[in-house]
Amino acid sequence: MFADGRETSSISTEPGHRWAKKRYGGGRGQRERALAAVAARQHGVVTLDQLRSVGLTSSAVRDRVSCERLHRLHRTVYALGRPDLRVEGRWMAAVLACGPGAFLSYFSAGALHRILPTARAAVDVTIARRVGLARPGIAVHRSVRLDPADRAEASGIPCTSVPRTLLDLAAVVNRRVLERACDQAEVLRLVDWAGMEGLLVRARGRPGVQRLRAVLGAADTDQALTRSELEGRFLALCRDAALPSPAVNQWLTVAGEEMQVDFVWRRPRLIVETDGIRTHGTRRAFQEDRRRDRLLALDGWRVIRFTWEDLTGDPQHVTSVLRDLVDTPAALR
Repeated sequence: MFADGRETSSISTEPGHRWAKKRYGGGRGQRERALAAVAARQHGVVTLDQLRSVGLTSSAVRDRVSCERLHRLHRTVYALGRPDLRVEGRWMAAVLACGPGAFLSYFSAGALHRILPTARAAVDVTIARRVGLARPGIAVHRSVRLDPADRAEASGIPCTSVPRTLLDLAAVVNRRVLERACDQAEVLRLVDWAGMEGLLVRARGRPGVQRLRAVLGAADTDQALTRSELEGRFLALCRDAALPSPAVNQWLTVAGEEMQVDFVWRRPRLIVETDGIRTHGTRRAFQEDRRRDRLLALDGWRVIRFTWEDLTGDPQHVTSVLRDLVDTPAALR
């Protein structure tokens, strides 16, 4: 049985000897292959229930431990054959030791998702129940209401999703560490922004929510940043700085191609694009933005891009840049 309650394809929950005889005719070789197959799927580890399900008695398990064919990792979890497991094996063993409904989480899930390396000796596991649980070498966290959207699987290991992992980390690390984790999640294209928004709404009031929102640049605490919000903030900034009003969402013909741009000042041939992460954060959008910028530059346009963080974090710099460019004719640049 896996930690999330699923049966393995080759292990039954029928009583040990009876099932082993029925499935394998009691053959030792077939039993060993069955255990090896389960261990291979679980990064080298098996549970006591899985050992019993192929016909091993408690005495047989003890004999295998004494002759080092099994190596006890936790009260009901063993390494098959050799004790020097890879880190994935240690993570899987910890999850299995905490029983059904357990998930790798916090620092360990961050390392599994490759968004935050960790040197912690203890393995972080979240259990979805109120009753406390103590396991040596395992940092057990409780979360009674772990939404299905917050659960995932990576490398066959039940774990918290990337958004939930970031939220958990936000409650226990400083802002700089959280920023590195969020940046890496974006680089690896692991963030489901719709899932992140749903999580922040569900988790309102939990530790770490405000810090995660701040790092993600979510100024509106209850909904996603939309294109109209970015454009509205930019136009308000232009008005406050007494800059000439740009044309909005204009179509230009460049190199025989029609393309729409966010803001245009035609006399200085200046274009400003306001980039939101959801519309400009994919690989396809990244490549397309730069292709368009090259074509516009060849046609004599100057393209400047601003993000939400630029507009909210350093508006004085934005207005200073705009004032210099808007007031300078294209021929003098």
